Amino acid sequence: MGRPSKTRRLRVMMNGEHVGEWTLRQNGMHEFAYGSSWLISPNSRPLSLSMPLRGEPYSGEEVYAFFDNLLPNNDTIRRRIQNRFAARGIDPFSLLRETGRDCVGAIQLIPPDEAGPDVHTISATPVDDAAVAAILRGATEAASFGRMEPVGDEFRISLAGAQEKTALLRHDGRWMVPHGTTPSTHILKLPLGHIGAYSIDMTTSIENEWLSLKILEGLGLPVAGAAIECFDGMKALVVERFDRKPSQDGSWIVRLPQEDLCQATGTPPWQKYEHDGGPGVEIVMELLLSSERAREDRELFFRTQVAFVLLAAIDGHAKNFSIFLGPKGTFRLTPLYDVLSAYPVIGGGPDRLSQRKITMAMAMRGKNRVYRWEHITRRHLITTATASGLRQETAESIVDDLSCRADKALEQVSRALPPGFPAEVAETIFSGVGECARRIV
Repeated sequence: MGRPSKTRRLRVMMNGEHVGEWTLRQNGMHEFAYGSSWLISPNSRPLSLSMPLRGEPYSGEEVYAFFDNLLPNNDTIRRRIQNRFAARGIDPFSLLRETGRDCVGAIQLIPPDEAGPDVHTISATPVDDAAVAAILRGATEAASFGRMEPVGDEFRISLAGAQEKTALLRHDGRWMVPHGTTPSTHILKLPLGHIGAYSIDMTTSIENEWLSLKILEGLGLPVAGAAIECFDGMKALVVERFDRKPSQDGSWIVRLPQEDLCQATGTPPWQKYEHDGGPGVEIVMELLLSSERAREDRELFFRTQVAFVLLAAIDGHAKNFSIFLGPKGTFRLTPLYDVLSAYPVIGGGPDRLSQRKITMAMAMRGKNRVYRWEHITRRHLITTATASGLRQETAESIVDDLSCRADKALEQVSRALPPGFPAEVAETIFSGVGECARRIV
């Protein structure tokens, strides 16, 4: 008898429909092919803008990059997933074979020998605060990945990013652990702690992100819904997933197709920052020319860049922007998410970051590319906008509008701070935004 084939396959599904097949060849080549039924389906749309609908298969880097971007871009977290599910390795295929039933966006990854998922039902186990706390504690332990043993042997999720997090279902006013192919509806994020080579103190990252999102909302930008909640002593930022919505009759959860801008541009996660080779402002603005609401999305993206300068939100790389994918290749920007301000950690000391080292994820335009936050001026913002195809009057109006809105937005948010909110986080962010707004007027 011949040797068994080492080719490995996963079926790609979207809300119960077969989209195509992801194949890992014996030689290590990754391939993806759309199914013939998907190409003629009224629901058809590309898996990614980097892989438009076609009959011929895709192979190589764009396939690998798309699936790699579905996973945490942190090897330590990947090894926890590997250990928990006894996966072959920390490569995308091995991990997603075990966790791909609840990915970001609408896709589900199913082994070819498994029956197709029944997505039109909700299968889940209700959990109390103590159980949620146990799940959160498990998210940081090597033996688990956001999963509680007694209540959900099939709860397997895949969430991108470098932060400890898990996901749960909110249904009928209760928290639940979803089973099988039932999707989660909320992401629960834990404090970052001390991070990086300089051991920067991000122990208040939950409050920082909540406040940053509230300020962006006050500036008129669309953001993911978020709340700070405590479960039996475990604090988490609970973020509503905008890639999920209830069906019309409420009997099941619909997955909404989306991808991040690394996936859309075929960029691997390790190149998410512009200075590492990832997309910058001009590349994204060019991509958005094809959006179904091109003018609005291009102005929104530039408005976001200005707001990120105001906030000193220095982690606005390509993975922290996403697009909804519509039928036949249409798309539009999603709300903003994963935003943190650097103001609370700027300063001297072993757990602080020098202002000279604060750099933006995407550069502004000047004589050269300007990454250093303290060097970015109004002129750089306007030059970046016009180089990306916006009219100067439009760019000037956006900068003026955000500068003028800042004080009112800060006042509104300050009145909404929950009891016990850390004063240092609020004070440093409020004063930093106000000062920067005056700088770019």
